[in-house]
Amino acid sequence: MHRPITFLAALAIPVMTAAAPIIYPPTATVPQADTSFGTVVQDPYRWLEGDVRTQKPVADWVAAQNRVTQAYLATLPGRDAIKARLTQLFDYERVTLPEARGNRVFFRKNSGLQNQSVLMVQDGNAPPRPLIDPNTWARDGATALAEWSASEDGSKVAYAIQDGGSDWRTIKVLDVASGTVLSDDLDWVKFSKIAWKGDNSGFFYSRHPATPKGKDFVSAVYDHEVHFHRIGTPQSEDVLVYTSSPAKRGYYNEAETSSDGNWLIVRSSTGSDDTYEIRVQKLADPAAKLTTLVSDRKFDWRFAGASGTTLYFVTNAGAPRYRVVAFDNASGSPREVVPEGQATLTGASIIGDRLVVATLQDARSVVRRYTLTGKADGEIALPGLGTAAGFEAVPGTTTTYYSFTSYNVPTTLYRYDAATNTSTVFSAPKVAFNPADFVVEQKFFTSKDGTRVPMFVAHKKGLKTPAPTLMYGYGGFNINVLPAFQVDALAWMEMGGIYAEVTLRGGGEYGAAWHDAGRRLNKQNVFDDFIAGGEYLIKSGLTPRGGLAIQGGSNGGLLVGAVVNQRPDLFAAALPAVGVMDMLRFPLFTEGRTWTDDYGDPADEAQFKNLLGYSPYHNIKSGKDYPAILATTADTDDRVVPGHSFKYAAALQAAQIGDKPHLIRIETRAGHGSGKPTSKQIEETADLWSFIGYWTGLTRK
Repeated sequence: MHRPITFLAALAIPVMTAAAPIIYPPTATVPQADTSFGTVVQDPYRWLEGDVRTQKPVADWVAAQNRVTQAYLATLPGRDAIKARLTQLFDYERVTLPEARGNRVFFRKNSGLQNQSVLMVQDGNAPPRPLIDPNTWARDGATALAEWSASEDGSKVAYAIQDGGSDWRTIKVLDVASGTVLSDDLDWVKFSKIAWKGDNSGFFYSRHPATPKGKDFVSAVYDHEVHFHRIGTPQSEDVLVYTSSPAKRGYYNEAETSSDGNWLIVRSSTGSDDTYEIRVQKLADPAAKLTTLVSDRKFDWRFAGASGTTLYFVTNAGAPRYRVVAFDNASGSPREVVPEGQATLTGASIIGDRLVVATLQDARSVVRRYTLTGKADGEIALPGLGTAAGFEAVPGTTTTYYSFTSYNVPTTLYRYDAATNTSTVFSAPKVAFNPADFVVEQKFFTSKDGTRVPMFVAHKKGLKTPAPTLMYGYGGFNINVLPAFQVDALAWMEMGGIYAEVTLRGGGEYGAAWHDAGRRLNKQNVFDDFIAGGEYLIKSGLTPRGGLAIQGGSNGGLLVGAVVNQRPDLFAAALPAVGVMDMLRFPLFTEGRTWTDDYGDPADEAQFKNLLGYSPYHNIKSGKDYPAILATTADTDDRVVPGHSFKYAAALQAAQIGDKPHLIRIETRAGHGSGKPTSKQIEETADLWSFIGYWTGLTRK
């Protein structure tokens, strides 16, 4: 057996000097100006919005940028050692939450360095066996198993295939006993659940209408429909269950079924604002029709489960931090079951005769129990400060499974028995580090307007501070950023760095008010929170001046781009990933139109001025000394189209913002992030950590 690499020792190599001043590839400018509300906005790099698949000039620009970026990264100290250690850290068995169907249990497993996880099945007490192995689908590992769902009797699995990171899916069906892929082949699927009917005859899913031009990876997409597919029939015979009216053709419609398969629930929204219309249908009654339960799209409604004819939901209607309500006979007005509390209620499920309710207390999990009538019945003991998830309802049993994770705790799975309120370890990974060597703390600081903001800070025990720090943030779309194990963050901590994650406004960690305080005209609060977090790290002595790097992806990429423009002096290095960088044109591409609920609509004058005021692409300030920047995207991202990052990088390179590198790393055959092969994750992280390690001083020593 080879002796494991000692990471810090591996980095004790001769100091290397970064490359000579970078000669960026030339980027053509094409005169282009738009006038909105009397304001003229220049956009000379609009040609970079073209699809790399069809626009050769864009493809050539991508290739040229990657050559320069990779040549620069090759000069940085420690990259090979970082990659080697990341490979060791990734090499542990990872198992997802089991799902019980009939006498079978299904779960995904990655042996460690597999590019894609394998779907496994266990028949009764027999040893688990591989059922679907996506690693055989593509040589580059970039074709992934996306959504999947087993029928209620466990006889079949419907599964979605994701190619090259695209949001488009193809659904197929597999017979579990024989391993035979059936003739069912469903296309035009995007943003869809797979919800089986209780009689196992077929499933509900969401799709778009077929178009003669084929799939579009750039243009806005409309007309999201719910269909029912009966096993063994062609897609052309699928039944249209629900589609929005012409006035609401931009809505997204998703279907789910109750755990007993007796109820269909259709949720409709614009896609990103967490306000829903709810429709239900009693599937056990052949004469029942889809009826409207909630018609006013004002609040969030999350289905929690069914008990007979009573349907339970988690909602923020009348409760900014959410509550549990019930609709008796699936109609009328809801009655309160679990009232709003100080903690933010994030989900609920029915396990046996108990409601298991997940809450967030200062962005960490607390799980409580109630009777179905709402009587408090204690808590579920968790291993520590972290995040618990799962608790899927399984009809006819009081047992279920959940996961627990934290920054220093790899995801561990537990079997939970609601009858005894006890948990036992189901699967605990064996990892190439000692979790006890790291410490996780939660700290609080004050933002610009006096708001108290939390931050998680993790590092090796006994670390001498100040130490180079990587600060991560998201802050948007009511999305909760919670403590979770990440191999890349662990590697940074092993290198001797601090990892900090800020609970920014715009997320949902403190309920609707916290979300509202960081969206639309309040978006600047998110940037102020992040900037204040950086100032706190330095002032508290955790981080040296010149030692702070920042990272964020998607909406978090926007965050990084915006705060660098506003406070370039505060940061040593920045990693904006797949960011929304042009805040005036984002509604024109793929799903961008749905983001106006969070960002505001540039067609509105007040919102246009607000968006223009912080748009990363439009606010790069020549004459300021900017931090080192390595933007990342993928050439075929069809969520946040790569033109955002292309234009941003071109503008950075053209501006007079100092001699530090301002580069872009463009992945091929990858999308917004999901389905990315393990090998590509390792390569990318090694590049990112060597970049910020150098510019924060961590790997210069």
